Amino acid sequence: MGSTAAVSRRLDRVAVVDVAWGLAFVAIALALALVWPDAHSWLLAALVTAWGGRLAWHIGRRSRGHGEDPRYEKMLGGPGWSSGAGRVVTKVFLTQAVVAFLISAPVQVAAAYDVRWWTVVWAGVVVWAVGVFFEVVGDAQLEAYKAQPRESRPMILDTGLWGWSRHPNYFGDACVWWGLWIAGALALGWLPGLLTVWAPAAMTYFVRNVTGAKLLERTMSQREGWDEYAARVPLFVPRPPRG
Repeated sequence: MGSTAAVSRRLDRVAVVDVAWGLAFVAIALALALVWPDAHSWLLAALVTAWGGRLAWHIGRRSRGHGEDPRYEKMLGGPGWSSGAGRVVTKVFLTQAVVAFLISAPVQVAAAYDVRWWTVVWAGVVVWAVGVFFEVVGDAQLEAYKAQPRESRPMILDTGLWGWSRHPNYFGDACVWWGLWIAGALALGWLPGLLTVWAPAAMTYFVRNVTGAKLLERTMSQREGWDEYAARVPLFVPRPPRG
């Protein structure tokens, strides 16, 4: 995260850290595969790289040309680095580095031990693939919606995956980490799985309740027609819409 902080300070934009989020997991997974090189470690590294690389590319492209994210100004009590370098490094970059290290626990454990159940590994890959599908397709549908002229597009995107979940991309993110836990730690045995299940559970909690879905709904709920949409479409876990 040190290099990311240096780039962020040079650009005077704290939101650069969002691009580095997925790449931090890629660096961890690749380092583990290089230290403990076997088929399982390289498979997990490939899964993490595909997910993290795509996410970094998507966030970087989406945020290009935009200014500072208001969330960081609110968090830091001021506009970016002018609020104090120590505050920025501690509250943003150091915090994200620690969180990435902790959340990657199932991948770390998997690199150091032999697989017990390969069928569980492949089950995890399927769950991971479902998550990537919801993230990629959900992001693409949202991007296509935003590309429409504001005056002619619907107030709320309620088609495609967005007609099954109000936040299909965040649901996909949670599935990715449950898939990595299944393919990683759980495939080693019940004990490694139980000792690391908190990692995907924590990620799910945060993307649903703290930094993701519910945070976004504070502004989305102000749109006309939101109450009717929310009554038909679930917050997180997809299902056919009511009505």
